[in-house]
Amino acid sequence: MAESIRVYSYSSCSTCRKALKWLAENKIAYELIDIVKKPPHKELISMALLSLEKRKSIFNTNGLSYRTLGAKLVNSMSDEEAINALVSDGKLIKRPFLVHPKGTILLGFKPDEWSNVLLG
Repeated sequence: MAESIRVYSYSSCSTCRKALKWLAENKIAYELIDIVKKPPHKELISMALLSLEKRKSIFNTNGLSYRTLGAKLVNSMSDEEAINALVSDGKLIKRPFLVHPKGTILLGFKPDEWSNVLLG
């Protein structure tokens, strides 16, 4: 059986709900994972970090967990410390966090980007 698209989501997140609606409208099958109960593992977070221009892009900067830590602390973290923080608190991660079977990771919901990767 082929590996499916995995979507790490949070039920209270309006952006996540929009993304899931978009997936349904485009008839794209996926596995839904609660990002708070089961955050992406270290390898996925590391892959996401490698694909980003700025490490801050993987953080949910609007969330309470991020504000509690503070931008100053996050900016002073090493990559390893950032990965450990993200893995330990799924609410720190920008969501939805989509993992394509081919290894592409999409952070947040940008319909054009999702169309290119998932429909293109």
